[in-house]
Amino acid sequence: MSFNDKQFSPLRYSGMQYRRCGKSGLNLPAISIGLWHNFGGYDKYENMRKILWTAFDNGITHIDLANNYGPPPGSAEENFGRILKQDFAGYRDELIISTKAGYDMWPGPYGDWGSRKYLIASLDQSLKRMNLDYVDIFYSHRPDPETPLEETMGALSSVYDQGKALYVGISNYRKETTSTAINILKNSGTPCLIHQAKYSMFERWVEDGLLDVLESSGTGLIAFSPLAQGLLTGRYLNGIPAESRAAKETGALQIKEITEEKINKVRKLNLLASQRNQSLAQMALAWLLKDKRVTSVLVGASGSEQVLDNLAALNNLAFSDDELNKIEAIIR
Repeated sequence: MSFNDKQFSPLRYSGMQYRRCGKSGLNLPAISIGLWHNFGGYDKYENMRKILWTAFDNGITHIDLANNYGPPPGSAEENFGRILKQDFAGYRDELIISTKAGYDMWPGPYGDWGSRKYLIASLDQSLKRMNLDYVDIFYSHRPDPETPLEETMGALSSVYDQGKALYVGISNYRKETTSTAINILKNSGTPCLIHQAKYSMFERWVEDGLLDVLESSGTGLIAFSPLAQGLLTGRYLNGIPAESRAAKETGALQIKEITEEKINKVRKLNLLASQRNQSLAQMALAWLLKDKRVTSVLVGASGSEQVLDNLAALNNLAFSDDELNKIEAIIR
């Protein structure tokens, strides 16, 4: 598909819901797009363009990356940088672009975890790959048990003060470490905008105190893997499709995780979703967004049709007490 003559819709913001990120001045779309999968060096470039066009044309302003997204590592940022220049050159100020560092990126002792050396060098590399002067949000992708938290948070404060990142956040931090990290940042004059955490009907650890910490500190939450790597789409109800993530040896969802117990739960949830006139994926996203402490849900897509299907979740975010009780009985 060629986009050379295409224009974005002037009504692109009318159908999206935007939520205040914690107590900051920044609004994020209720549904954001993540480039963890399908934007690597082996994926189809025109399909990437179509996904991002569809997302932005429907009010998705937040695009999430990390230094190692691909494969190979770095290729998602490189591809996004090309698309940004080709299709979004005049729209940079309408986009919220985030990236992260914390996982293995390059050989040797300085290309992983949470040292000041790694985080600042990684962000400089990310900016070059995307041809940007700054990102809107820069994350520490995971806590480093061997680096003082003060050092990791100090690196975030530095890039914030330098204007390389307009906001900073953390990802995959447990509630106690989150509270400490937020206070370290606050004492240095750097607000912690957001926490990116794995959260879905099948992954609920954030409910064990983290959501309360974030609410009390005025920090937003963005949920990644809200569809449990595809389990909550109904895609695996009748086996494992050849092109699915579970069919790939290196996929984030492994066959051993698709147990009969989980599939039985998915079948029951799918029936309940149909009674709400929603797909299972739409209900799963709506279930997360029912909590106002959840700023946004971060979805991936292998095609533009998935983007549109996920966006339809916003048509019905309300749940009756009876529906919530039925869902809880299934997933607990």
